[in-house]
Amino acid sequence: MSKPSDYDLILVGGGIMTATLAVLLKHLDPELKLVVLERLDDVALESSNAWNNAGTGHAALCELNYMPDDPNGGIPSAAMAISINQQFQESREFWASLVESGVMQNPDSFIHSIPHMTFVRGSKYVDYLKRRFESLRNQPLFFGMEFSDDPKKLASWIPLMLEGRGSERVAATRIEQGTDVDYGEVTNQLFAWLKQSGVEVLTSHEVSSVRKISSGWQVSGRTGDTKFSLSSPKVFIGAGGWALKLLQNSRIPEIKGYGTFPVSGHFLKTENPELIAKHQAKVYSQAAVGAPPMSVPHLDTRVIAGRTSLLFGPFAGLNFKFLKHGSLFDLPLSIRPANILPYLSVAIKNFSLVIYLVKEILKSPREKLESLREFVPTASSADWELYEAGQRAQVIKPAGVLGSLQFGTEVICSADGSIAGLLGASPGASVAVRVMLDVAARLYEENLSSWEPAIRNLVPSYGLDLNSNADLAEKSLRKTAAALKLKA
Repeated sequence: MSKPSDYDLILVGGGIMTATLAVLLKHLDPELKLVVLERLDDVALESSNAWNNAGTGHAALCELNYMPDDPNGGIPSAAMAISINQQFQESREFWASLVESGVMQNPDSFIHSIPHMTFVRGSKYVDYLKRRFESLRNQPLFFGMEFSDDPKKLASWIPLMLEGRGSERVAATRIEQGTDVDYGEVTNQLFAWLKQSGVEVLTSHEVSSVRKISSGWQVSGRTGDTKFSLSSPKVFIGAGGWALKLLQNSRIPEIKGYGTFPVSGHFLKTENPELIAKHQAKVYSQAAVGAPPMSVPHLDTRVIAGRTSLLFGPFAGLNFKFLKHGSLFDLPLSIRPANILPYLSVAIKNFSLVIYLVKEILKSPREKLESLREFVPTASSADWELYEAGQRAQVIKPAGVLGSLQFGTEVICSADGSIAGLLGASPGASVAVRVMLDVAARLYEENLSSWEPAIRNLVPSYGLDLNSNADLAEKSLRKTAAALKLKA
C-alpha cells in the first residue's frame, strides 16, 4: 500500500503565478490542502518584486510588439493586441472581485491609473503608428485611444519628452485606461490571505528534486542544513527561470527539447519631483534593430509603496543566470542532448540579438544617458541612477529537431495532468489569471465543468469574447475601474 500524500498540491515558487493559482483553487475548492515552497527567505523577491519589472499592466495599449506592421503598408492586424487586452481584463476582474470580498485590501496600494502611450520618431514609424491607431480606435477594449503628430498636443501630454526636442517628425497615441501595477504588493496580499486560509507557505525551502512515485510526486530539497521531502498527487512549478531545471528533473517527456534564453535588465531611475511632474504616463517606443520585444525602450511613471518615480529602460544584457538570485551555471547545466540543437539553432537564427545584448553590456554610463536623451532630450546624469532589475528567461521551444525563441508565457503539462510548470516572461504577471486558469484546467480537468460558476463569480468574462460585445466590454471596464479606483 502506498503512503498517503502529504498534500493535495505542492506549488514551487513564491511569485504572482503561484499566488494566483493557489487563491483560485482555494476559492474553487476550500478543502484542498496546499503547500508553497519558496527558496528565498520571503515571497515576491524575484520577478514579481516591484523593482524587478516595469509594472506595466500589459494590455497592448502601448506595446508595438503585439501589433507587427503590415509588410504591404496596410492596416496591421489587431488580433494579438485584442487577445492580450482581454487577458489583462480578466486579471482586473479577478483583482476587483478579491477587493470586493476583502481578500485584497486598498487597491491604491497596488494599482494606479496611468495613461499608456506609444511614441515614435521618423516618418516611417509615424505612418505605421497612424495605421495601428486606425486598426484599434474602434475596438471596444481600446475605447478612448487618441493619436496626434502635433508637437503642441504632444507637449501637453508628455512635456518632459518634448522639451528641447528638434524638428524631427514625431507622433504618439494615448489612452487613459492604462495602469501601473505593483505586482509585488499583489503577490504579498494574495499570500497573506492564503496563510490566513490555512495554506502552508514555507520560505527558505530550495527544491532540488521532483520525482515520480506511485502516489504521485515526491518533492525534495533543503532548508538550511536540513533535508525535506514532501509528497502530493499533483505539482505546480512556478519558479521563474528555475522551472526549466525542475521540469527537466521531473523527466516528463513534455519538457524534452525546451530551453531558456536568460536576459538581464537594468533601468535608470529618478525621483526628482520636477521631472516626475512633467511626465505622467507609461510611454513605449519602437525597439532597436535586433532587440527582443522585452527590451523595447520605455519611460514609465511608477508608484511603489506610495512613492512616485520615473524609470527608463530596460538596458538588456546577456547573463547565464535563470534568476536574479540564481547561478552563472544555470544555463550550462540546463543543456541536454534533446535541446542542444534547439539552443544552437536559436543562437544562429537570432545572432543579431546576441550582438545586441553584447553591445548593451558594453554600453558606458554616457551611452546609456544618450539612450535616455532620445526620450528626454534635456536629461542630466545628476538626476538619474542605474539599478539592476529582474532576470528574464525567454522560452526556447522545440520545433522539430531545431528550436524557436518565444516571447510569451508557455505552460508545460504532463499527459496525465499531474504536474505543470511555467516558462517564459512578458506579458507574464499581467496575464497571470488567464495563465493560471489554463493551469487549473489542465491539473483538474475533471473538475472544470463543476467549477465554472465559481470561476465566473471571480472572473465574469471567463469564456466570453469581450471585444466582440461593446456593451459587455464597457461594463467590465467600468465595473473594475470602480472597484479598483481607476479612471473609467
